[in-house]
Amino acid sequence: QVQLVESGGGLVQAGGSLRLSCTASGRRFSINVMGWYRQAPGKQRELVADITSDGTTNYADSVKGRFSISRDKDKNTVYLQMNGLKPEDTAVYYCNYRGWYWEYAYWGQGTQVTVSS
Repeated sequence: QVQLVESGGGLVQAGGSLRLSCTASGRRFSINVMGWYRQAPGKQRELVADITSDGTTNYADSVKGRFSISRDKDKNTVYLQMNGLKPEDTAVYYCNYRGWYWEYAYWGQGTQVTVSS
């Protein structure tokens, strides 16, 4: 089992910044993908960004150039730096830890991000 603990959500004005953190504990898999997904009210959960264990990153088109994902392997932690936030970024953000082909997947409890206009 893998436990994910998220932090860093909150309320921010449009144009502001937030940094989300997610630390994984428990079982460790040498090859994995850590990432962030979000779900706004009435919408499906969508990928924001993810990063593989070898450092390859992937971003949703809507956040490219504004968000940056990184990870600290020693701390087993993934970060999401969010700049230039927009009201449409408002959602619950979920941390994800999974196998390369989704052969296993774990989710955090979610953290609310609210961007006011």
